[in-house]
Amino acid sequence: MHRLLCLLMAFVWSAVLSAKDSKESRPNFVVILCDDLGYGDLACYGHPHIKTPHLDKLAKQGMRLTSCYAAAPVCSPSRAGMLTGRTPNRSGVYNWIPGNHVMHLRKDEVTVAGMLRDSGYDTAHVGKWHCNGKFNSPAQPQPGDHGFNHWFATQNNAAPSHKNPRNFVRNGKSVGPMEGYACQLVVDEGVDWLRNGRDKQKPFFLFTCFHEPHEPVASPDKMTAGYSEVARNKLEAEYFANVENMDAAVGKLMAALDELKLADNTLVFFTSDNGPETLRRYGGAARSFGSPGPLRGMKLWLYEGGIRVPGILRFPGRIQPGSESNEPVCGLDVLPTLTALAGIERTPDRAVDGTSFVEVFTGKPILRVTPLYWHYYNALGAPKAAMRAGDWMVLGSWGQTDQRGGGFFRESDQKLVKTMELKHFELYNLKRDRDQKKNLAETEPARLKELSVQLVRKYREVQADGPEWKFGK
Repeated sequence: MHRLLCLLMAFVWSAVLSAKDSKESRPNFVVILCDDLGYGDLACYGHPHIKTPHLDKLAKQGMRLTSCYAAAPVCSPSRAGMLTGRTPNRSGVYNWIPGNHVMHLRKDEVTVAGMLRDSGYDTAHVGKWHCNGKFNSPAQPQPGDHGFNHWFATQNNAAPSHKNPRNFVRNGKSVGPMEGYACQLVVDEGVDWLRNGRDKQKPFFLFTCFHEPHEPVASPDKMTAGYSEVARNKLEAEYFANVENMDAAVGKLMAALDELKLADNTLVFFTSDNGPETLRRYGGAARSFGSPGPLRGMKLWLYEGGIRVPGILRFPGRIQPGSESNEPVCGLDVLPTLTALAGIERTPDRAVDGTSFVEVFTGKPILRVTPLYWHYYNALGAPKAAMRAGDWMVLGSWGQTDQRGGGFFRESDQKLVKTMELKHFELYNLKRDRDQKKNLAETEPARLKELSVQLVRKYREVQADGPEWKFGK
């Protein structure tokens, strides 16, 4: 009897250890998303003046991505794409979302946070949300409805600026006036959740969404003064300091992972929601001195400068320190990548456009079923849709140039989204011409025809999938 009891206890203990090992083998995830950070805004991406020592260190500890893409050239669609793995037009997030707008990420959309939470992860969102218009209202889904157990967020920008914001909401309750800079407050919330708020028996997903360096920019005086001799004016110095302040917040978050002994089992992915803002594009935007580096275009454009962004991956033991990859990786890939690493076999019951980029960790190519695709009806310049297939990028336009660019989605815009056809095309080889200086449409007619047919097919498919919003409701 005693022997039988001992064997039974040994079996139970073995099962407990096995479950513990299984649980601990599931990695944690920290995704850090900046707002309007350009491809050329970090020191490790070639900026001659901005100091980003913590992100430079992160890149040395992991992998720097040189062909990292946002899901869209503008904020709300990019965020919706990252959360769902779906080209944002499929979910109806066609443009940036003003306060009280009808557009939102619908409750029935399957998100990476929801899938992770359902599989046993604890989840938190800290920072900018911008996936609905009716923020903190039962009229539309909030971060908690999309899979986040804990959330500390604003609808759009930190207000009145990055300094001393007063519009944060924590789990449905207004926080009120706060002292400090938005990026530091966001990281402080995330670190406090890591230390005191999360369920430490579960793996976690922390989605950290900075407001920086989006307008209205506000930066610490000491940091701003550090750029007085290299910036063209104080406003540019404030922008440089804004990026440096965000970098310092990243450093604080990475230090917390080290202190809590979480770094070794945590995948960190740092990136931006779109390219850099254009100086003085709208009222009050006087400090938008972001850089797309050598790339063509900026935020709102479907050329590389609008969608190619910084990307850094760190995953100790899985990614070689100091490595670099030119393999195209996109915000759309976050959902399939994180769920694959978490061992989630279930897939969303709808079209997913992203692909797991786990292969990139070891320098292998991503095997995409469909090429990367972007569509923005209100893009600056002629191209309104783009597709990357291997080294080739094809862009399609309607045959007219609309320079309105970036204005919010109106009821009349639904006709543009649902009915306009692509008529003219541009073709670039990004391996030979990353800066898109030479349109090969005339010299590569066969390739242009092949890729433009694919682009039109995808464009029509997504057009048909996107919902129509009922204004006034």
